[in-house]
Amino acid sequence: MESVLSFLFPFKLYPRSVSLMLLVLRVLFGVLLMWHGVTKIANVATAADSFPNPLGLGHRLSFYLVVFAEVICSAAVILGAFYRLALIPIIIAMAVALFVVHHGQAFAAKELALIYFVVFVLLYCTGAGAYSLDNIIAKRLNYARLAKVDEVSAFRPADYSSSEE
Repeated sequence: MESVLSFLFPFKLYPRSVSLMLLVLRVLFGVLLMWHGVTKIANVATAADSFPNPLGLGHRLSFYLVVFAEVICSAAVILGAFYRLALIPIIIAMAVALFVVHHGQAFAAKELALIYFVVFVLLYCTGAGAYSLDNIIAKRLNYARLAKVDEVSAFRPADYSSSEE
């Protein structure tokens, strides 16, 4: 359980400038990717049946998985909530778009998927920053862990042995 919590809510100290940069990148690229998903939802009647089926899951399921990544996961990235978990579907969707759907096409067709892929992989590696819901949760979890350690150490018997013999 501890490893799952530390994966979901890693406790890191970030300088303010880095946290501001991560916040701007999260919001900027999250909103841009979310816009792609919202435009897909607006055209769901025509887009779902003609959507590429690169993994053999069916056109509709592929469509809904990409919309989930682009809308729901982007919202989580913007908020910094379940950040690492939310980035995984986005990175997978961009990798499939880049390496499978647009394989063999001109660079111009791959460019946007490549940009999103690189940015979201880098955001995954750096973390959400101090201005995120995950960081607030991580701080509270870390304080709870520290409180448990203090609680346990308060009940240890004192060592009165002397080393001056």
